[in-house]
Amino acid sequence: MAKHHIAAVVNGDPVEFLCEPGDTLLDVLRDALGLTGTKEGCSTGDCGACSVTVDGRLVCACLMLGVEAAGTSIGTIEGMANGEELHPLQRKFLEHAALQCGICTPGFLVAAKSLLERSPDPTETEVRYWLAGNLCRCTGYDKIVRAVLDAAAEMRGA
Repeated sequence: MAKHHIAAVVNGDPVEFLCEPGDTLLDVLRDALGLTGTKEGCSTGDCGACSVTVDGRLVCACLMLGVEAAGTSIGTIEGMANGEELHPLQRKFLEHAALQCGICTPGFLVAAKSLLERSPDPTETEVRYWLAGNLCRCTGYDKIVRAVLDAAAEMRGA
């Protein structure tokens, strides 16, 4: 099978890659582009560990084909920090101990960032609803929700 040449923008940087027709976006990010922050949890779109944004929309990278990324703008966990300066969500996850093994953390952070871009002052119920597609086997969810609410308040200047 012939590989496809794809051009996209990842975390603000133009990229080009070759991929097989059946390669997922997760495969491309991790293997072709070396962006290993996005994790593979279930490969069925049920756990949210591979959450990324594509043209501003939250998607599971394991369910999207790499060839579908042509001409899109993709956001991954690697694009959250500004150099050495952590995004407020990343800092609050650390402060609230909202992570343990780390497999789910990148997906939660990308999903939470997507929520706060749409709703800068979410209620606890909205946070829990928005993050319902992300599963954690280690922490429970209270610390994660508290971290997101705290980051939202900080980002609003509250």
